[in-house]
Amino acid sequence: MQRRFLSSISATAGNSKTLNQGRWSVKQVKKSNFHVTLDKIRASIDSSDFIALSLQNTGSYTAAWHRVSAIDTPQTSYLKAKYTAERYQILQFALCPFSLHGTKLTVHPYNFHLFPRDELKCGMPSYRFSCQASRLTAMAREGFDFNTCIYEGISYLSRAQESASKFLSGNPILADPITVSSSSPATVADTVFVGRIRSRVKNWRKSCVESSIKTGDDDLVSSLRRLVLGSEQYGSRLCLTIDVCSERQVQLILEMLTEFADDVVPLLVASKSRGTQAVRTVFMSSKEDKDLFKRELQDLENKENRRVRGFREVVDLISSSQKPVISKNYLSDLTSIHAKFLGPLPANVDDFSSSLSSAFPNVVDLSQFMKEISPLSNISNLPAAMSSLNRFFAPVDVEVANEGCPVKLSENYQSHGQNAVMISQLFAKLRTIRKSDLPTVQPNEDFQDLASDEHESSVASCSKNADDENVKVWSKNSRRVSSENLVFIWGLAKKMTAANLKNALQKSHPVFAQEFDVKYLDKSCAIVVFWESGPSETFLKAVNNEEQLCGSLKEMVAEGLRAAGYKTYKKACRLGFWEADLAESLDKTLESSDTDPDSDTKPSEIDWSNDLAINFDEL
Repeated sequence: MQRRFLSSISATAGNSKTLNQGRWSVKQVKKSNFHVTLDKIRASIDSSDFIALSLQNTGSYTAAWHRVSAIDTPQTSYLKAKYTAERYQILQFALCPFSLHGTKLTVHPYNFHLFPRDELKCGMPSYRFSCQASRLTAMAREGFDFNTCIYEGISYLSRAQESASKFLSGNPILADPITVSSSSPATVADTVFVGRIRSRVKNWRKSCVESSIKTGDDDLVSSLRRLVLGSEQYGSRLCLTIDVCSERQVQLILEMLTEFADDVVPLLVASKSRGTQAVRTVFMSSKEDKDLFKRELQDLENKENRRVRGFREVVDLISSSQKPVISKNYLSDLTSIHAKFLGPLPANVDDFSSSLSSAFPNVVDLSQFMKEISPLSNISNLPAAMSSLNRFFAPVDVEVANEGCPVKLSENYQSHGQNAVMISQLFAKLRTIRKSDLPTVQPNEDFQDLASDEHESSVASCSKNADDENVKVWSKNSRRVSSENLVFIWGLAKKMTAANLKNALQKSHPVFAQEFDVKYLDKSCAIVVFWESGPSETFLKAVNNEEQLCGSLKEMVAEGLRAAGYKTYKKACRLGFWEADLAESLDKTLESSDTDPDSDTKPSEIDWSNDLAINFDEL
């Protein structure tokens, strides 16, 4: 007897209104309402258990082989995502904090419109970025408002850019306290320099103390005294500016000023070249005045930081909450977030995992979670995934807690914020289905178990798998094979299908008497997989040695056939040869004079799938 499972889904707003056609009320956040909405966003995150997110970029992969596939190791997968993240810009950032209690899913959806505006006139966050015509066309078809994006988009600075901007703001920076003196031995010039500056500071400080006592002097006498001693005003306080020529001089001055730490506070005056052009010493009339001055500086710095951070305030809220983050496209989304809001992407996947884990320790890769459920193993589209789950009984009642903006939208417009709600809804349904297959647990235990399980398959697994370079491809028909058994071939004289190419290779050399498979990676290059060790090396030696060539293989090589092992492919990714055709990238790699040791020297194990094929109609 076949049992039929049905899915129950309903959606209600905060006023208990039912939303039709799966369209939820999403708060649209732009530059004009960002700061007034920030407190609500903070409250939404604090009151939720999970945070779903979805990004809309100006492009994705530019060629078929740039897409992460079954043959990629964690390192090559990361390099592909890194190239895309650095090339394209985030225009919409959909965020949906949510909680799940029984069948009730409470969501707080927001959709942020972003644009990298150079508000500091310093070339940050970005001078330029790339766009794909097809992506912009699709966005325009959906009703995306590019005018709103450019003029009302929220700007931002990454954490690394914020640190650099402190030197460009023009505000003096409070010097870090010197606890250990410089380890470099003092030269005669250092001794003379420090002695001269110490004498100057002593005389200036003495004058400041006397002027605070002698209140009977008229303004002219006080002005002349400050002029002679080089004293200035920093707000209402007296100060002395000491010009410097090097960071060494800055270090010597700061060490010397520890002698006057009771009533003198040193500030660093930055130059346009992001160095230090002067040290400004400010006189404090008392300990209370000194504490007040430091609080004023900190308040000024916080205000300036809030101004330049922009949307990164939201990213910092997500990070500080330590809540599990649910992402549908884990590698793509998180590399983009790291590149735009944390700092430059590291060169290898280990450093990326370490850096990302410090900011987002709990990340759920929904795409991997979906593949644990049989109907979703080969589905990547969110609406299709929701439709496929209709066979399961997984009731989820969606309640939108925050009030969205009633905006006039075109009939075909689909707010990107809907994706984040759909991700939270899909996660809730998958959790319900998975929970039904597990032994009974305590009501609140499954949240942490589920988050930790999925975190293991995302952030932690990247670092864990990087050493042995195992690639886990979810497919019904897969066979594990070492990367040493893979051979890339290109330069064929005439176009042929994979089946015809396989037949031609079988007739070309005795090595193809053993079992092997052939698939195209793009229109220019195919990959040959041998199921046993040894034949791949024999074939590569034959292709690259004219004396061993014979028969039809000799004719194919004469017509332009070239072959290379997996190390060449990894090297092409490492060197950044992202040409449109994989064949051209491999040619450039073979011709490259790069002698740096390749970090990817160990053979990888690949789960080779019979379904790994290129649909040329989609290229």
